[in-house]
Amino acid sequence: MGLIVQKFGGSSVANTERVMNVAKIVTDTYKKGNDVVVVVSAQGDTTDDLIAKAKEISSHNSKREMDMLMAAGEQISIALLAMAIEELGCPAISLLGWQAGFRTNSVYSAARIKKVEANRIRTELDNRKIVVVAGFQGINKYQDMTTLGRGGSDTSAVAIAAALNADRCQIFTDVDGVYTADPRKVKDARRLEEITYDEMLELATLGAQVLNNRSVEMAKKYNVELEVISSLNPIPGTIVKETTKMEKMLVRGVTKDKDVSRISIVGVEDVPGIAFKIFSQLAKHNINVDIILQSVGRDGTKDIAFTVSTANEEEAVECVKSLPFIGGAKVVSDNSVAKVSVVGAGMETHPGTASKMFEALYGKGINIQMISTSEIKISVLIDEDDADKAVSAVHDAFFGND
Repeated sequence: MGLIVQKFGGSSVANTERVMNVAKIVTDTYKKGNDVVVVVSAQGDTTDDLIAKAKEISSHNSKREMDMLMAAGEQISIALLAMAIEELGCPAISLLGWQAGFRTNSVYSAARIKKVEANRIRTELDNRKIVVVAGFQGINKYQDMTTLGRGGSDTSAVAIAAALNADRCQIFTDVDGVYTADPRKVKDARRLEEITYDEMLELATLGAQVLNNRSVEMAKKYNVELEVISSLNPIPGTIVKETTKMEKMLVRGVTKDKDVSRISIVGVEDVPGIAFKIFSQLAKHNINVDIILQSVGRDGTKDIAFTVSTANEEEAVECVKSLPFIGGAKVVSDNSVAKVSVVGAGMETHPGTASKMFEALYGKGINIQMISTSEIKISVLIDEDDADKAVSAVHDAFFGND
């Protein structure tokens, strides 16, 4: 017996049949003597539908009102799931984010959790109820509803698990674990039994859509053991924790990210402090920068290129162009690119990983535009049209002979 937090995404509760399937999973866990907290996302495409409705009114809606609207999706899900659980003969209660004690900052649409005051949840658990919590949302100091951004329900689940010192936090998805590549795209992709927080965080940040990167970061900080598991195929999933029992694999996964735009500044003045001024300006606008490449100065100028998410492309260009020293430098952007990465803690002790990856890309005639490395990952920027081919080639290079 223990305390289990279970999170179900929108596809897991997309219709009545799936809601009842989730209720069965939850009640089975409860009947084994466990205390259960369930975190649920909005059903299916509800969030996209709500965004579309808002756009029918205006293309410039305030982020506060958008948060009020977005929070409605989870309210539907939790009520329906609580009803389904009760239909199966177990006591349940649904709670919105603020009722569950989520206190956030005031950055609407991308709020950060400041704390979880879990007294209400504990009281309901003491009364042997299954507590169904709306993920993705909280309340700020002004008593306004806030949302945590896309994938925020994962973060909600981990935050509850941390606040309650849960025995495990299970993230139910439409895949049965973390794979070495997207199994829908790479036929030989294999499921991992275990993966470290650092490896999972890199994969999540670099485009793997199994877990939200903020949730993994929080799990690592509070040592919350995660399990990625299928809501449709009841088999053991992938455990995400601090260390694994396996010998360090050279590479744990290959991933791609098409949500990338390259910004190039061509012919900027080659003087000290230019890079600092450019990237501090972007930071002031909360624009995250990933890969950075700076050329050697020539004729008093140099070129600087960097990548941002596609959503920040236009704002990044405007930020750079607004700097007075840009002068006659040319600022251009390109969103027809993709980032392909390999991740694995074993890279630290195995030389030749980069050359093996580059050889695989060369073998398929794929040109590399930019490169970024760390102790446990290598990322390359390539043409978007080559992304799937690149992932398959790199995956085959590292896993094809296993």
